Amino acid sequence: MDFQLPADVRELRDRTRRFIAEQVLPFEETVAHRGHGPSEELRQELVSRARAAGLLTPHASTEMGGLGLNHVAKAAVFEEAGYSWLGPTALNIHAPDEGNIHLMEEVATTAQKERWLRPQVAGRSRSCFAMTEPDGAGADPGMLQTLAVQDGDGYVINGRKWFITGAEGADYAIVMARMEDGSATMFLTDMDRPGIRLERNMDTMDTCFTGGHGVLVFENLRVPATDVLGEVGKGFRYAQVRLAPARLTHCMRWLGQARRAHDIALDYARRRHAFGKPLAEHEGVGFMLADNDIDLHTARLHIWHTAWLLDQGHKGTFESSRAKVACSEAQWRVVDRCVQILGGLGVTEDTPIMRIFMDLRAFRIYDGPSEVHRWSMARRLVREAERKG
Repeated sequence: MDFQLPADVRELRDRTRRFIAEQVLPFEETVAHRGHGPSEELRQELVSRARAAGLLTPHASTEMGGLGLNHVAKAAVFEEAGYSWLGPTALNIHAPDEGNIHLMEEVATTAQKERWLRPQVAGRSRSCFAMTEPDGAGADPGMLQTLAVQDGDGYVINGRKWFITGAEGADYAIVMARMEDGSATMFLTDMDRPGIRLERNMDTMDTCFTGGHGVLVFENLRVPATDVLGEVGKGFRYAQVRLAPARLTHCMRWLGQARRAHDIALDYARRRHAFGKPLAEHEGVGFMLADNDIDLHTARLHIWHTAWLLDQGHKGTFESSRAKVACSEAQWRVVDRCVQILGGLGVTEDTPIMRIFMDLRAFRIYDGPSEVHRWSMARRLVREAERKG
């Protein structure tokens, strides 16, 4: 693996870094730290700036209007965008839209792409991915309870979903439902169709996702057969098409936030004095700064290696699980240390670190808790050991 980025990717990375510093970070001061993510008005303003800068939706194909970045290039650009909690929104690479765009590119028909994907790549619409359920699917998709029943030339869907990121204000949804034979299918639906109700938005620790995390109720939602995403019965297979890269792009974006927290803590430790010398000269603080650098570097290596494998055509399911656990926990340790270094200041809104701390904590849970990924990895390791005899 060559760790040297091509010149054009380095230029794009640096341009993204400047864009975030000059045009995105100033907006953080104008947005309250509570609520359910950036408003639609703010999203549109940020998107318009990224569009003007030539940075909008860089992961989408050039055919759809993006920059067609491969996974390694995304790793460089997404980290820079993640330096601000508003950066992914600005570049239109935030969850769940980033993963949905990837899935639609891979699976959707030409008509579906023109109807739903192209406006989304242009930043004119948003989406949500409705799979997780209060009494069913979550870390275990096999517990899916939402049911789709064939009715004439279409399907009728009934069920309840929660933790549906971006549901409020989304233009369309990808809905995962169980079929009568026990298989799963993905359906596309406009969010203003009869039979879809946003019951409430959940109050969560993280507040960086546009539209927050909603509870959706489907009551006799009718979806025509033309709006099936991919093939009937292959929903679980398509979920892996979406989730493996999406786990990795989460790691990329949160690496930017962890790096920012470290930058703030490092600057504070150089300037703040205690017991006759700067904090950074005390071993307790200095060791935390060193451990931060180790964790940041280790996380970046996991990301780049897994991205490189995906670019080589590997499915990367095992590797993305490994990266998700390693990165989420390393990045969490970095931010936790930064709070400790800042002391009392670290638990206030006087710096961005408290917000980063609250937003990042959820990353160890969503897109699969660390324990589920470890369990899945262990099962594969045992199977491979048994196969080798």
